Amino acid sequence: MNSIKLLDTNTVNKIAAGEVVERPASCVKELLENSIDAGAKRIEIEILDGGKSLIRVTDDGIGMSREDAMLAIRRHATSKLSDVRDLQKISTLGFRGEALPTIAAVSKFVIQTRKPDSELGTKIEISGGKVIDNHEVGCGVGTTVIVQDLFFNTPARLKFLKTSVTEANKIHEFVVKLSLSRPEISFKFINGSRTVLTTPGTGNLFDTLTEIYGGELAKTLLEINLSVEDLKISGYIAKPNFLKSYRSWQTFIINGRVAGNRTVSKALDESYKSLIPKSGFPLAVLKIDLPQNSLDVNVHPQKTEVKFDDEGKIFRTVYRAIRETVSGKTYSETPKHDLTQVAAAPEKNPYGTLNFDEVSEQPKKDSYFIDPNEGKTQRSVSEIRELLNSSRTEKNSSDFDDDFDFDDEKIFSSSDFDAEKNSDVEPEKNSAPDTKNFDKPPEKLFPVGQVAKCYIIASDGEDLYIIDQHAAHERILFDRLSSYAENIPAQGLLIHRIIKFDEEEALLIENNLELFSSLGFTMEPGGENEFRLTEIPSDASDTDAEEMMREIISSLPETDSNSFTDEKRRAEIAANIRRQCIAVTACRAAIKAGHELNTRQMQIVLDDLSRTAHPHTCPHGRPTIIKFSAGDLAKMFKRT
Repeated sequence: MNSIKLLDTNTVNKIAAGEVVERPASCVKELLENSIDAGAKRIEIEILDGGKSLIRVTDDGIGMSREDAMLAIRRHATSKLSDVRDLQKISTLGFRGEALPTIAAVSKFVIQTRKPDSELGTKIEISGGKVIDNHEVGCGVGTTVIVQDLFFNTPARLKFLKTSVTEANKIHEFVVKLSLSRPEISFKFINGSRTVLTTPGTGNLFDTLTEIYGGELAKTLLEINLSVEDLKISGYIAKPNFLKSYRSWQTFIINGRVAGNRTVSKALDESYKSLIPKSGFPLAVLKIDLPQNSLDVNVHPQKTEVKFDDEGKIFRTVYRAIRETVSGKTYSETPKHDLTQVAAAPEKNPYGTLNFDEVSEQPKKDSYFIDPNEGKTQRSVSEIRELLNSSRTEKNSSDFDDDFDFDDEKIFSSSDFDAEKNSDVEPEKNSAPDTKNFDKPPEKLFPVGQVAKCYIIASDGEDLYIIDQHAAHERILFDRLSSYAENIPAQGLLIHRIIKFDEEEALLIENNLELFSSLGFTMEPGGENEFRLTEIPSDASDTDAEEMMREIISSLPETDSNSFTDEKRRAEIAANIRRQCIAVTACRAAIKAGHELNTRQMQIVLDDLSRTAHPHTCPHGRPTIIKFSAGDLAKMFKRT
């Protein structure tokens, strides 16, 4: 008996579905690409339960005849290729002829379609890959595909899907990217009973960006337009002071196809490298047009990646286009000097910039902390702020400067807040001084001066200490906020602020209103994707509050239902999220590099740092203080 046998069609389709239809968002992607290839000008997407229960895609494209519809649900049947030579000049989004049959193999599938010159349309019903009905029906011109109970016959795949919210966000993310790649098409996305996205379909990319992200963000956009031989780069990028901590709002459109490419991502990162914090990602919608035979789109089952025949040329051109746009000047293809020195000053961030010269004068209730060593009330937060701002000179650092170095994985791990773990940092072998951490800073350090408006130089009479003023103040605020057993003290705003968020951010806020309240941010719905901010943490100024909120939102981790299997796990997740959010709050409220401090202000920082339980590192693990002993100095000056 032969041990090798041919698989039946149903099994083959289920295997193929594992590559093509990974999750509901993959299903939506394939259906939308078919609608675009059919010449649709209006496309409507509706989902329920994150796409697991229902996905409906309706378009006004050219539709199909009865014969074509029956062929379309068979594997490797397509109207987009004739022979193998067509693979070298693919101009359509779909071309393999696998999407419909593989989706139909793992769902309850209905397709309804009619051509403009037909009186009646065709309706085909399929369940688990088997055709159960096929008849004529009255319907509009175009095609409607309904996918119900996705993965109902592949329970292993269904089990590993994320929560409905997460899956819906993945679909929303793709619809946004696709609508940016096709501004001439009007998209409407309905999640449950709520319309979450509508694009105008005017053919103008700026109009689509404004509709999706709002007019305030649109004011920060810079238009890119550069042609080098047969390669053209166009689109929009945000100025370096407008960032988010995730890459998903960067869209690359290569010959009309939304796709990923490491070379383009690297070029974008490198062009912004010296202008933004390590944790930030600017908005970018880059359209790259080049001859079709210069790239390969047939390298991934889901057609989400492309490869170029000249990766170096793509890198250089994208880098040049972005740097020229940000700087507002034109340079040779190979930069010969630091372009960051001539980068255009960004406009004011519409979501608020950090300005510690503007501090609310409202009294802050319950804002006193106790020195455990002395057992008496110390300075109030308002007094500290008054002292820190009493003689501060005008901020000299540009809006590009920020000490914020946020690491989601490091912050989310509770062990990384263990001072013992963070403080035992080995110095480099070749470093001159012995900069390893010491048990505890002296109780009394005396400031000597400030270097680069960033580092405090101090001494205890014997040894020399260098303190990072931002990292030190960040640790002080973090420990103080963490000491509150329940809610962080809040101060009411004299004038409430209405803040608009995008769809994903608004959903996160709705699901975490109680968390925000415990952190001192009291909000209430104020309209579609809008919230009214009525209270902020007592340690935050009004000008910083919105920026801090957005940092907290972007740092909230995704969790699925498996994360909440027991009470202990839920408590652990809640504690980690709160710790993570407090770290963001402390970082945003801390004094920054570029702020000049007088002797009294430096003394306050040194005294408060000595009282913290973990003075050696900031909440993100960066060192706050380095010690140069008398012996270290003697070695450096060759006295020993």
